[in-house]
Amino acid sequence: MLAFIHTHYYQYLSQFILYIEEINDFDDFAEFTSTQLQQADDDSSDSEGGDTFLSSLQSRVKQVEEDSNKLPLMILDTMLPRQILQIQIQHPTLKSLMKHRYRQEIPTLGMLGMAKLSTGQTLPLKTGVEVEIIQMDKPTDTLPSDISDNGEEPWDISLRAGRRFIIDGDIDKTEEGWTEAQVKFLDSTTEEEEEVSEASKPSMEDSSGMSTVGDRMSVARAISKAKQFTQPNGNMKNNASLIERWIELAKENERHPGQIDVLLKQLGDIPPEHEPTERALWVGSLINPLPSMGVATEIRPQLLVSKKAEQRVQIALEGLLKSIKHMDGSARLW
Repeated sequence: MLAFIHTHYYQYLSQFILYIEEINDFDDFAEFTSTQLQQADDDSSDSEGGDTFLSSLQSRVKQVEEDSNKLPLMILDTMLPRQILQIQIQHPTLKSLMKHRYRQEIPTLGMLGMAKLSTGQTLPLKTGVEVEIIQMDKPTDTLPSDISDNGEEPWDISLRAGRRFIIDGDIDKTEEGWTEAQVKFLDSTTEEEEEVSEASKPSMEDSSGMSTVGDRMSVARAISKAKQFTQPNGNMKNNASLIERWIELAKENERHPGQIDVLLKQLGDIPPEHEPTERALWVGSLINPLPSMGVATEIRPQLLVSKKAEQRVQIALEGLLKSIKHMDGSARLW
C-alpha cells in the first residue's frame, strides 16, 4: 500500500483555496518579480429553420470545445509532468471534487502551486499541470489524533501529473463549491517551433528587414546545452554524466531503500536531447521529487513559468549541478 505524505498536507488541505477574487491580478511570474462554424450564404436555403439548426449546432460545438479545456482547480503543490503525488484528504469540498471527477472516463483536474515573489508575498501560479486521479481509497493508516476535519473520513489519493497548461479564461465558482477555469494546454514541441518561427520574423523597426525579432538560435543552444545532462563529464567522478552522478549520490542520501529506483521508474527514460524542454522538465522532476528529499533547491515553479527552452534547460542544469555539489560536500546548500 502506498505511503502517504502526512501532517503538513493535512494542514494545507484544510486551508484548500477556492479562489475567485483578484485572479486577474496574477502575472505569469516569469521573472519572479513584483471553428467556429461558417453559415452557408445560399439564399435559397436561408430559412428560419436552417438558421436555428446551424445556430444550435454552433452552440453545441462551442460548448464541447469549452468543456474539453475546462478544469477544476486545486492549489496544493507545484508539480511537473510525470510526477506522482500521494496525499490524504479530509476536506469535504475537496472530497466532493474528487468524487465528481472520478466518475469521468479520464478523471483529471488542474493542479497549481505557489510562487514566492521578491517581496516575500506568495501567490498561486497561473501555470500548472493537469493531474489524473490514478488511485482513490480509504486509508489503511490511522489518522493522527490531533488532526480532524469535522469528523470527515479521510481518503488516500494518488495524482499523476500530465500536460502543462496556463489559465486562459475566467475563473468560475461552481455550485458545489470548487472553482473551474478555461485553460490552454501547452505542448513543448509546438512551443519550440513557435519560438523559432517568431524569432525569424523580420523586425518592423529595421527597413533592411535583416534583423529578427528575438533570437532564432535560442532553441539550437537549448538542444546543445541539453546534451550536458547525459554526456560524459570530466569534472565528475569516473567521468560520469551529470545525471549518472546525481543518481549515484542520491542513492546514498535516499530516505528509504529503493526510493530512487521507484522515482526513476515513475519518470521513465529521460527525453532525447532534441527535446530540450522535456529534458529540462524531466530533470526538475528528478531532483525535486515528491515527497522532497531535501537535496536540491526548488526549481519547479521556475521551469513551469519560463517562456523559452533555453531558459528551462539552464534552470535545470544549474539546479542539477548545485544538488550534486551539495550531496558530494563541495558546496553545501544549507
